[in-house]
Amino acid sequence: MKKRILALMMAGVMVLGLTACGGAATGTADSGAAADSGAAADSGAAADSGAAADSGAADSGSSGGAVRLLNGKPEIDNQLQDLAKKYKEETGKDVSVETIGGDTSAGDELKKMYQADNMPDIFVIEANQADTWDGMLADLSGEAWTNDTDYELVHDTMGTIGFPYTVEATALAYNADVLEKAGVDPASLTSPSAWKTAVETLDSKKADLGLTAVFGWCAEPANLGWSSGTHVFGQYLDAGLKLDDKTYIDLLNDGGKIDEGRMKKFAEFIGMMNQYSDPELLVDGTYDNQVKGFAEGKYAFVTQGNWINGTVTSNENYSGFKMGFAPYGFDDGFDTIIAGPPSYWTVYSNGKVDDAKAFLQWVSEDSAQNILVNDAGLISPFSDCTYAAADPFYDSIKSYMDAGKTSGWHTMLKKDGLQNVTCQVFADYAQGKMDADGFVSTMAQVCSSYYAE
Repeated sequence: MKKRILALMMAGVMVLGLTACGGAATGTADSGAAADSGAAADSGAAADSGAAADSGAADSGSSGGAVRLLNGKPEIDNQLQDLAKKYKEETGKDVSVETIGGDTSAGDELKKMYQADNMPDIFVIEANQADTWDGMLADLSGEAWTNDTDYELVHDTMGTIGFPYTVEATALAYNADVLEKAGVDPASLTSPSAWKTAVETLDSKKADLGLTAVFGWCAEPANLGWSSGTHVFGQYLDAGLKLDDKTYIDLLNDGGKIDEGRMKKFAEFIGMMNQYSDPELLVDGTYDNQVKGFAEGKYAFVTQGNWINGTVTSNENYSGFKMGFAPYGFDDGFDTIIAGPPSYWTVYSNGKVDDAKAFLQWVSEDSAQNILVNDAGLISPFSDCTYAAADPFYDSIKSYMDAGKTSGWHTMLKKDGLQNVTCQVFADYAQGKMDADGFVSTMAQVCSSYYAE
């Protein structure tokens, strides 16, 4: 039985050590982390729930010894070690943080741990991995912290299984200083007509604003296919929707179907981005070029998430401009950004369940949030957190969270590898090989064909 579950894990467990886009405020690993979050985030195989359930009944009591937490974000290892020390100081209980990252993924390490009967009590997964662990995760429903967040991971049959430890966001990142100088209010960018007016205004003032182009958008499939095929495509799936609305991901996962009317409006918006992007970046750029150009004030908008914060602010030519996010307003009234946890902490059902639950509850409270936000630079998913992250996007992201204007990260639930074909459609569109109607028909064809494989 264990061999069968292990095989499923090997097929489905993702490269967790590199999927932590946000990282600490210093952002030392932004490029690789962000890339992997797009390229690898769709992996995950559904396990046989009956087989997985045979893995054993949960030990709901305290078993003594330290709670073991497997961390897949090496950039915040020091802060998590401090977290464990603070927990010991306040509660007298031990937590051992085991960090995996760099050349070794947490997913690979979990396979070895499972095979050796050496599983940690708390480990990290992404939403599309839940079925892989069916029968092996403790239900966290009813824990007090669930009342203070909208971002817990809830499974249809397993209940609440994921503890959110941070929020990351993606939309159209903007240079607030440039928009202000041009007289463009980012809060108004919630419709195609508003975007058209704003983009034409910015384009007409490029010389005065020091802009190379309005958009820093790259559709090059080899280097940035993870971005176009996952994050930008994800805007078609979720822009303008409520956090729990899965309408278009459910349609996609039903044999690769798309809503052609919605996709046409999305295609027209992407066509505008193509028209007003830096042509050198658009078809032959890299992540580093894209973020560097934004940091240096060459682009008013860039198609990334808040994981770029450290790379931007550490650029020697960064002027200190303020940043925020604007929605992909490809239909009227689209006023949301995609925001939520990139991954979750889960509790192994055969581990120290009660002790792990107690630790997670403490993590949601003041002492731990102080460390995670102020020292690790994470954005808290908890509504009662009083700390502001040292992230230049924080104020913008928090304003959307407080207003209930966040859409889900449902792009992470699409079929593994789909981004490798959808990214080529973006590239062909950027190169002028098709118009908006061709983009829609081609996207419909490639999605349907991929799901039929």
